[in-house]
Amino acid sequence: MSNDEKIYQQILKAIIEHQLPPGARLPEDSLAVAFGVSRTGIRKVLQRLALEHFVVIVKNKGAQVNRPNETEALEVLDSRILIEPQLIHELLPHWNTTHSQTFRTMVQEENSAEQNSQLADSIQLTARFHYELAKLSGNRILAAFVEQLCYRSSLILAAYGTRGSVSCDGGDHSKLLDLLDKKDANNAEKWMRDHLKHIKASLILESREEQNIDFKRLFSR
Repeated sequence: MSNDEKIYQQILKAIIEHQLPPGARLPEDSLAVAFGVSRTGIRKVLQRLALEHFVVIVKNKGAQVNRPNETEALEVLDSRILIEPQLIHELLPHWNTTHSQTFRTMVQEENSAEQNSQLADSIQLTARFHYELAKLSGNRILAAFVEQLCYRSSLILAAYGTRGSVSCDGGDHSKLLDLLDKKDANNAEKWMRDHLKHIKASLILESREEQNIDFKRLFSR
């Protein structure tokens, strides 16, 4: 793993685990000192995070953790509720035993992250499950849209979610895979809709006070 990738993973983990809350400033110089790298290296990482909507970069003000508002959070989840269940009927003709095995491995990784209280990993893994599933629909435009919605959902869960947002309280993904294996499109679609509605309902849409961040301590190795 490259040094840039390690820094990216550490900052992303800090955002998702609420150590860097929405709205927190991300000064290039402070991060460069904390990681012992150049500001150029930090800038590359922040630009990558900005493309994924975890960070916003404002001209002459620098970078900060994205702060999705309540309306945005609800609109992202509502968009997923509208789109993802509909893609079930599109992906089923492509579904086979190889896909089933691949996605069951993902579920095992999700369960392991949850059991080990690795919230950042849980959020990333559940997002991957959803957008990889959407890709099987064959509709590349919608699949790419779902992927972006999943990235934005990850930030929303980091900002407003609870552990129940990504736990099996909302339905273990393996249950969906069982329905797909049976080619039960109607119940699989219903499962997906109910699952996403649970995630939406689990959000705690309240503002959090801005905090002073000690980057050197947070990212000490």
